[in-house]
Amino acid sequence: MSTCLVKGLAPALLRRMFDAAIASAQPALCIPDHLPAAPPRGRLIVIGAGKASAAMARAVEENWAGPLTGLVVTRYGYSVPCARIEILQAAHPVPDESGLVAAQRILAAVQELNQDDMVLCLISGGGSSLLPLPLDGLTLEHKQWVNRALLSSGATISEMNCVRRHLSAIKGGRLAAACYPAQVLTLLISDVPGDNPIDIASGPTVGDPTTCADALAIVRRYGIALPDAVREVLESGRGESIKPDDPRLARAETRIVAAPQKALEAAALVAREAGVAVHILGDAIEGEARDVGKVMAGIALQTANRGQPFTAPCVLLSGGETTVTAPRGGRGGRNVEFLLSLGITLNGHPRIHALAGDTDGVDGMDDIAGAYLGPDSLARAWAMGIRPLESLANNDGHGFFETLDDSVVTGPTLTNVNDFRAVFVG
Repeated sequence: MSTCLVKGLAPALLRRMFDAAIASAQPALCIPDHLPAAPPRGRLIVIGAGKASAAMARAVEENWAGPLTGLVVTRYGYSVPCARIEILQAAHPVPDESGLVAAQRILAAVQELNQDDMVLCLISGGGSSLLPLPLDGLTLEHKQWVNRALLSSGATISEMNCVRRHLSAIKGGRLAAACYPAQVLTLLISDVPGDNPIDIASGPTVGDPTTCADALAIVRRYGIALPDAVREVLESGRGESIKPDDPRLARAETRIVAAPQKALEAAALVAREAGVAVHILGDAIEGEARDVGKVMAGIALQTANRGQPFTAPCVLLSGGETTVTAPRGGRGGRNVEFLLSLGITLNGHPRIHALAGDTDGVDGMDDIAGAYLGPDSLARAWAMGIRPLESLANNDGHGFFETLDDSVVTGPTLTNVNDFRAVFVG
């Protein structure tokens, strides 16, 4: 495929693929088929948390003819109008007072239920920060401190959520236990590598096989110096979560309705329809964002220059959740950090383009989903006096791509199936 054709095709194709991945995980598409087949004999109460929870709630309302009540909490700016389900908003990724109040109200809504009642729980990524209900003896400030420390530690999302579960009065199966003896049906939109329900919003309605000892081991592994009150909860065992064999979970069912792999498959279909081969390298890739960028660049260069392990033209697709350890004050989400590292290693290869973004529309702390990287990105940056290596060292991926006018901005997508990375090799 000629360089000229690649330049014309790649940016638009990559963006269509990203849009298709997001569209495939919209609650309006994935919720209706998983609603209860019949109304309960008692009440139907809808609760939930996450960046997609408001859109999930609206999908429930639009497809459920019977009576229902409820409330869910979502990220600021991700609310959608609902008639019967109250939508609350709170902060993400560092929790705030609004999230604390929302968690208290959600827990209160499922008290004193009976076996004829049903709780429909709508959970998506972001729920861990949106349900910051601390155990007795802990405060919101403790939760905020731990959240910030975990986010900058380099811990995986599974490790972070293990610690969170053992400091919470609502996660780690505690919400489902509070619903007993009512039936609980949890619909999950997965944003975590491996789609393990205990890691999606820290598993408020599923049993947790991990322990306080596991949480302490993670804290030690990353050298996190805990406040005394937090350490006491873990060392004493007071933070032990609800285990999978707990009888209060006997009537709890969990269904994953959207996940990263499905989103990657939807994106792959767009490329194939355009006549471009696609190779999905994994839906659960983790590690330091800049390291993943280097590895992906190596695969792309081998494909472009040697025809191995794939033949160009093709797209290399991957998902998962990388990490950015100890950010240095720049505006760097993990997707733009990946792209910047990828671009530096590619060094302007004329036939390689890439797009990376978070499917929730927010990469890091900025309301920017990600960015596009072209063969000329580094040259344009140098011409503007920007040093790519310095931007990477300062974790300033958003600053880098925003200056080039190559940021990808979607606005709130109302879903979240984690990161999307596509590398086009022409």
